[in-house]
Amino acid sequence: MAQQPSSSFEINFERYELDNGLTVLLHEDHSDPVVGVALTAHVGSAREKEGRTGFAHLFEHLLFLESENLGKGGLDAMSARIGGSGANGSTNRDRTNYFQTVPSDALEKMIWAEADKLGYFINTVTEPVLAKEKQVVKNEKRQAVDNRPYGHDNYVIGKNLYPVGHPYNWQVIGSLEDLQNATVDDVKEFYKKWYTPNNTVLTIAGDFNPREAKQWIEKYFAEIPSGAPVAALQKQPVQIPVSKRLYYEDNFAALPQLSMVWPGVPLYDKDSYALGVLSTYLSSGKSAPLNKVIVDSLKLASRVSMSDQNAELAGEINIAVRAYDGVDLNKVQDAIYLGLADFEKNGISKDDLDRIKAQQETRFYRGLSSVLGKGFQLAQYEIFAGGADYINQDLERIQQVTAEDVMDVYERYIKNKNYIATSFVPKGAAELALENSDLAQVVEEQIENNVDADVDPNVIATYERTPSSFDRSVEPEYGPSLELKIPEVWKTTLSNGINVYGITTSEVPLVNIDLEIKGGLLLENPNKIGVSNLLSRMLLKGTKDRTTEELEQAIDDLGASVFVSASDQGISLNATVLKRNYEALMNLISEILLEPRWDDEEFELLKQSVASQLTQQQSDPNSIASNEFSKLIYGKDHILAQNNLGTNSSIENITIKDLKKYYTNYVAPGLSSYRVVGAVDEKEVTTALQQLEKLWKPKSVNFPKLSAIPVLEESKIYFYDVPGAKQSVLRFGYPALAYTDTDFYPVQIMNYRLGGGGFASQLTQELREGKGYTYGIRSGFSGSEFTGPFSVSSGVRSNVTLESSQLIKEILENYGDSFSPEDLAITKSFLVKSKALAFETDQAKLGMLTVIDKYDQPVDFALEQQELVEEMTVEQIKELARKYIIPGQMYYLIVGDAATQLERMKELGYGEPIRLN
Repeated sequence: MAQQPSSSFEINFERYELDNGLTVLLHEDHSDPVVGVALTAHVGSAREKEGRTGFAHLFEHLLFLESENLGKGGLDAMSARIGGSGANGSTNRDRTNYFQTVPSDALEKMIWAEADKLGYFINTVTEPVLAKEKQVVKNEKRQAVDNRPYGHDNYVIGKNLYPVGHPYNWQVIGSLEDLQNATVDDVKEFYKKWYTPNNTVLTIAGDFNPREAKQWIEKYFAEIPSGAPVAALQKQPVQIPVSKRLYYEDNFAALPQLSMVWPGVPLYDKDSYALGVLSTYLSSGKSAPLNKVIVDSLKLASRVSMSDQNAELAGEINIAVRAYDGVDLNKVQDAIYLGLADFEKNGISKDDLDRIKAQQETRFYRGLSSVLGKGFQLAQYEIFAGGADYINQDLERIQQVTAEDVMDVYERYIKNKNYIATSFVPKGAAELALENSDLAQVVEEQIENNVDADVDPNVIATYERTPSSFDRSVEPEYGPSLELKIPEVWKTTLSNGINVYGITTSEVPLVNIDLEIKGGLLLENPNKIGVSNLLSRMLLKGTKDRTTEELEQAIDDLGASVFVSASDQGISLNATVLKRNYEALMNLISEILLEPRWDDEEFELLKQSVASQLTQQQSDPNSIASNEFSKLIYGKDHILAQNNLGTNSSIENITIKDLKKYYTNYVAPGLSSYRVVGAVDEKEVTTALQQLEKLWKPKSVNFPKLSAIPVLEESKIYFYDVPGAKQSVLRFGYPALAYTDTDFYPVQIMNYRLGGGGFASQLTQELREGKGYTYGIRSGFSGSEFTGPFSVSSGVRSNVTLESSQLIKEILENYGDSFSPEDLAITKSFLVKSKALAFETDQAKLGMLTVIDKYDQPVDFALEQQELVEEMTVEQIKELARKYIIPGQMYYLIVGDAATQLERMKELGYGEPIRLN
């Protein structure tokens, strides 16, 4: 039985308005020396014009580039200097937000910068600026939609669920044609209409002085003029006169997928809470009616998902099933109807209702576990729920849902109601689509080399400055300097060898657990790769005294989530639970670890699921790139080069005896670390671990010696063909360093300005901001206790594959020589100041415990790292670059369209490309 929620948790905040209409929300939280700042404009794709779609999202990009007083680079450049979390933004149908967490000494700087977005930005948008950012956004669309399995599904659903003229008929990212046609005048018209103080909410949450904050807000925002009144949009729920069935042969899909979508309700509608419960109950877990039929009984798919997606004007209810290879989607739809009929007959029990409410309570608290999370929620409620104080009512509305409410919304929104069904099937497999489906209309971009003109990154915008009552070009000073606060860590070792590390924090009533057992691929038989992954999944398929269904329900009753996964080097159990149920969850975890059920039927279902996952990876360009790059780095026979899922043949040959053998020989307390962060102290933790300490007996485990990693003498190019790919996925690199190497943290410092610093990095500035070749690019070192690679990774538009590779090579060749004192100053400023953010969230604290544990670091290792940064010199950076950035001894892997790009890659200068498929 799920326990009733605590009613004492409350978020306190202050709300006020400036004379120009700007709404301000302030929430104090002094637990960490950080502050989250978010500016939310009540404008998304729903307020665009047809033929000019994608503008709201385009603005999300433009507002980071430049403003009158921050200058070129705008907030991105400032973020690097002040140690921010990385200024970012997001756009949906109804709002656009801009956000960042910064050390609290930089709050005035952030308020100054956010005001520049709202009042002192639009004059900086010129034709060259717009032309470049169009390319970046088009690359984002290619990466997220065009070059991704099932990427066009939402487009097809939107066009058919919402009629022409409805604001949700088009996608947030817009169309390539609309983006290309956008003019500067279009952009300015959009900005002046929607980016006004009276259509915007400023939220500040964290460690700050409210009196000071209000003075700064008044200084920087008050003289920005109010815009024209913004009329509220009326709710526009839709009705479908007849059901529609559509199909599409997807270039990147290896498996058939069925989506069925019904019209739903807007955000915070009274029915949205019952629909949320209904979606969870029908699809989530072993006992879910849809799961029982589709996954367990008929074995048509490995899982079924159902979601209730609510937006400001309307909502939609979506059931999606990615079936096994070759499955007819008509069978999947028949199975969906069988599952729905089961629900109609039996409804939802009180126990099931209570456990779902407990899950939703945990999810609610998790969303408030950072200062930025609290700020997001306050703004969300302010704009869409009628006031920010709804934050203290939302959980109550969840808890008020009854079983009758759940059946009522099913009957009013799903039963016998018209729907949109989409069948996305592999190329050449149209016969798997639903019967009587029409071909979906999707706009596919043609690949042509060099059709997009390069933009000149050095063009300086000239514009007339907006007048102000004071000189806004002067950046505010920092506040009082901050001291890095290291969380208090306690640690102990249990009598059976488990190392325990903990941090106590009480910001939200949750406990987060990470239990890691060393092993994974390192202990697998090379002829049967995939055992540790299957074992990790098997551990949640029941215990000696509980079936899978009973175990899932016991976890849900506690408002907990438990995940077990395998990696190259271990098996990890991660859990989150309401504080009041922590000890009860640890009793369950003891069962999971010590008394596996070994159910043969569940084992066969898991094998089928993993085989299906492998099939899909074989047509996903990003998965292909990751798997092939590992083989190049380590050599194809090295254990760390293997995909830990296994292969189709290895999965077929693995038996449940293989899992039992691994479990018996290698799942040992002496290989285990237990890390916990949350609202529990050391005594509560050690008490809760007594059962695991008593019953989990020690055993000796020997690790096989790893084979040597091959040394690459000269660079080679490898090409994996994905016909019709709209982007090329690049992975360039070589085997570099282990985390335990003395140079490992120094090379992180060195790499910050190369490709580790986001918008502060040279790779991003030149390939994204300068050329518009990519949506994102990064470089980094990823060693563990074993040697890991240095890598450069990106997705670039297909027709500049060679040009992107040449530019990356040039940047790598020149990086050390060109590194300047200014580069070092920016690196030091970010790496020192950003330490204030390093331990804010519970997940960040768990990461800190992981480093302390796995690499035998002192509790204050962050202070040692800070000292290394402060002492670093330009010459040391140059020496590290000469030693570790070696473009002439790297693997250059391209996953893309060979027909148009393979031959061109000879021009990179590393010989004939080697085809991998």
